[in-house]
Amino acid sequence: MTLSPSAERAHSPAGTRRLVRTLYASAFCDEFVLLYPVYALLFSDTGLSVWQMSSLFALWSLTAVLLEVPSGVWADAVSRRLLLVVGPLLTAAGFALWVLVPSYGAFALGFVLWGAGGALGSGALEALVYDELDRAGAADRYAGVMGRARAVGIAATMTAMGLAGPVFAWGGYDAVGAASVLACLAGAAVAARFPEHRAPSGGGERWSATLRAGLAEARTDRSVRGALLLVPAVTAVWGTLDEYAPLLALDTGVAAETVPWLLLVIWAGATAGSLLAGAFERLTSNGFAALLTGSALALAVGALAGTPAALVLVALAFGGFQLATVLADARLQRRIDDTGRATLTSVAGLGTELGNLATYGAYGAAATAWGHGTAFALSAVPYLLTALVPAGAARPTVAAARARRRSRRSPS
Repeated sequence: MTLSPSAERAHSPAGTRRLVRTLYASAFCDEFVLLYPVYALLFSDTGLSVWQMSSLFALWSLTAVLLEVPSGVWADAVSRRLLLVVGPLLTAAGFALWVLVPSYGAFALGFVLWGAGGALGSGALEALVYDELDRAGAADRYAGVMGRARAVGIAATMTAMGLAGPVFAWGGYDAVGAASVLACLAGAAVAARFPEHRAPSGGGERWSATLRAGLAEARTDRSVRGALLLVPAVTAVWGTLDEYAPLLALDTGVAAETVPWLLLVIWAGATAGSLLAGAFERLTSNGFAALLTGSALALAVGALAGTPAALVLVALAFGGFQLATVLADARLQRRIDDTGRATLTSVAGLGTELGNLATYGAYGAAATAWGHGTAFALSAVPYLLTALVPAGAARPTVAAARARRRSRRSPS
């Protein structure tokens, strides 16, 4: 029996509450990893060289790149909730290997498992949340819900950073490792509570058809293609700058023990950007361009100033980029068909991963030649270029996307 739209909406409040509560708990568990601040120390104490550590990071990125799109196709072909459960279990296994048998081989296998776990969730989570909200007649809440989920994830990361020191002092790598494994296991248990009413598109023999259908939608629909390209254009650059934010803060001349406090300011900006997503859900294309332009200018000025106080501008930039990231994802979800939603979201994720790799290389060259402040300032250029894209190219076609979904759902 299929519920009518009015019946679905009548049942929507309870179902939406369960979805949102589960999403926020999942976001917290995914980022509450006490190993984050200390795993580089673990590698160093095990005797790894800088080259070996760099090779591990490259392996991690390569795993995500190779599995990003296949995992999205799998999420459309089978249960998205299943992938959200399996992903944290793989990550937990990787973390357990690191602390039980610390060695280059174990670290490499752990990064492969971590990369695979992350790839399974990428695309599947966004697709599941959007479809469940759409079913409940609350698709217009997607940006706000995902923005708050990202804010919860940032808060979990900062909490883990604050607790990692005391826990490490008490029990060393075994203690922070055990806490990280438990967080992943909790994440898997929480993910099992996600509601999922969508029927999978088919078995293994349908995977290639699912991928072809998703790519064909991007090729033939200009609005889908534009939204697909916008996600990596907005996400890739600033998503790598956070790795270098401590070095930018240190270059302002503060003592090393002051750096974590400056990072809290920067990430408070990113958190605020996440929380504002709901209020800016219907931002126009011109408004979106202004958001990118303002954030890029704040990033450049704040980085070039070279003072601790100027990092407030960097925090504002991170907040703007975080807001733009959530809105770009929401724009993509509104345009794509639900049968290939995870596939195309993963294609966008692949573009982001490739953009991350390119940014790492460009940043390394710029920082080596001119310093971290200049490298951050130059990172604003791609956003200024993205903001110049004609507004008409990104004009919403929500009604058309909804009409397309209705036509696919209606019986022939």
